[in-house]
Amino acid sequence: MAVVEIHGLTREFQSGGGEVVRALDGVDLVVEPGEMVAIMGTSGSGKSTLLNILGCLDRPSSGTYRLSGVAVETLDENALADLRNQRLGFVFQGFNLLHRTSALENVMLPMLYDRQGRFKDPEALARAVLTRVGLGNRLDHTPNELSGGQQQRVAVARALVTGPDLLLADEPTGNLDSHTTLDVMALFQALHDEGMTQLIVTHEDEVASYCTRAIVLRDGRIVQDQAITPRSAADDLAHKASAS
Repeated sequence: MAVVEIHGLTREFQSGGGEVVRALDGVDLVVEPGEMVAIMGTSGSGKSTLLNILGCLDRPSSGTYRLSGVAVETLDENALADLRNQRLGFVFQGFNLLHRTSALENVMLPMLYDRQGRFKDPEALARAVLTRVGLGNRLDHTPNELSGGQQQRVAVARALVTGPDLLLADEPTGNLDSHTTLDVMALFQALHDEGMTQLIVTHEDEVASYCTRAIVLRDGRIVQDQAITPRSAADDLAHKASAS
């Protein structure tokens, strides 16, 4: 079963002058389990609107969206909130961490909104996921005690802790230097190797080169969709370290 399946997706907004602006114009997209997909496009291309709909943060004007077989457009607000909590993980450019809260507590946060009682020991699970992303020795550190790359790893751990079907990342390396970008992309590739399905919005060709597929949006339509033989971020990171 496809993780993402959308057909004829449109999203229209009313401008201040009363004109209807179509941000998405009949998008069709299928993402299979385990794919690592870059979504690219210039400002105004529709990529952020698409990400918001895929993340159940916005609703389409028309068309259908299936997330792991669930008809998203039929759900009410409570069901959408549960879907976001159970099946989606989010990683943002600005990390969106609580600054006075430890890494461990930040990662535990999504489990506080679980209404099904799925998590019997949230602290143990958060510790395990932080260890998985290489921060097992930083559990009690607050974000201002962590580097940018470490903060993004906390954000990734928070996104993973509920066991989502899909990881959505919005410009996840936008605030990072080139070395840290490679470090974070190596983490995303390791998650890909474990079978995690990922959609990564980026305007950087370098970031897209580490994905297995690249989609380009223009004027609300997909104008390019191609498979990629990804570069290895871990190899590039090792090469960069040996050259310095």
